[in-house]
Amino acid sequence: MTFEKILPWIVAPLVPVAIVLGVVRFLLTPVFIQVEYRLPGFPPDAYGFTTADRLYWADLSRQYLLNDADISFLAERKLPDGSPLYNARELRHMEDVKRVVQGSLRVWEVALAALLLLGMAAYRWNAWEAFRRGLAWGGWLTVGLMLAIVALTIVAFQTLFVDFHKVFFEGDTWLFSYKDTLIRLFPERFWRDAFMLVGGLSLLLGRAVAMLGRKA
Repeated sequence: MTFEKILPWIVAPLVPVAIVLGVVRFLLTPVFIQVEYRLPGFPPDAYGFTTADRLYWADLSRQYLLNDADISFLAERKLPDGSPLYNARELRHMEDVKRVVQGSLRVWEVALAALLLLGMAAYRWNAWEAFRRGLAWGGWLTVGLMLAIVALTIVAFQTLFVDFHKVFFEGDTWLFSYKDTLIRLFPERFWRDAFMLVGGLSLLLGRAVAMLGRKA
């Protein structure tokens, strides 16, 4: 089988990986946190965190997920009353989350690099039409997957959320009390909005890539 024939089948599955994880990386910027906590109807913390408190502590948690620091970056943080920001169970979960996040971002970087190299090879070996076809297929694949995610988020978010955690985390290590800091900072509304944003933005970007691939 020639390079031109297999190229679209290699490119297509890379597209949703690049798009979806790219949107996830966007959510890991300060922008999402700054907007999310200020949305109308965002539930207040029943145990006393103000919006300013949530913005501060949530951003520190975001920084931890992206930096090279060990768990002491969070373990040494104290709330104004002197109690630790996170308990031992929460800290273990944050270590797990960091591994998942940084592993996912490495996959994203590999997918982007692979698409770039394949595009360069396609241009060099007169297989641009096949590369373009792969982009279009991948764009539509992204649209289909994200339509499913958005639909599940709307009609069965609890099931989707539980299944997501079962895939990436062991046992019940991700379950916490409503009094725990992780739930106070990141209630269900936060995650539902995050899933909707990932699904919606990825859907739009997938359609854009499909259209650009078709017209290139």
